[in-house]
Amino acid sequence: MKDLRKLPIYLFGVLALGFASCESNDPEEENDGEVITEVTLNFQELDATGNPMGLVTSFKASDPEGIEVGSSPIIQPVTLTRGKTYRMTIAVYNGIEDEDITEEILAEADVHQFYFLGSAFTSNILSISYDDPSGDLIGLQNILSVSSSPGTNNTQMQVVLRHDLDKNFPGATNPNFANFVQAGGETDLDITFPVVIN
Repeated sequence: MKDLRKLPIYLFGVLALGFASCESNDPEEENDGEVITEVTLNFQELDATGNPMGLVTSFKASDPEGIEVGSSPIIQPVTLTRGKTYRMTIAVYNGIEDEDITEEILAEADVHQFYFLGSAFTSNILSISYDDPSGDLIGLQNILSVSSSPGTNNTQMQVVLRHDLDKNFPGATNPNFANFVQAGGETDLDITFPVVIN
């Protein structure tokens, strides 16, 4: 009789342990950062009315291990012409998984954004504005202008891709927002291109 009275307590303990183990094993939903092995900056000159003209020129940074984890990415210098305005688009690729990350960034536009930093912008050699066709602030397509008197050819453009950031954070809509860490999220890409102005 004593054993039967203890049975409900025993069963309760077993069930509680079962629920606890189920909870601890349930995977948490995560938005993992992107693995990027190649990023390509494409430039097409625009005329005075904003129409594209001439050929597209491309410059690439790549590392087969991933740009953020590899030891020595290969980076092509970006060569631009003084006084010109360009449409700059960005293509992002994961060669490890043979995956077009550009499409993923577009599909998750609300949690991805590019920022453009470095001496090319702080010294006003380059200026940039978002021009994404969707109207979302992503930075996959931009309008970039080159100063007519850049002064120096020794300059750099840092390209940063953030994900899971708060796009409503004050200043986060500025493509040159240097305090992007304050808007939260994580960095998927941080690569600096040398810039040569002809």
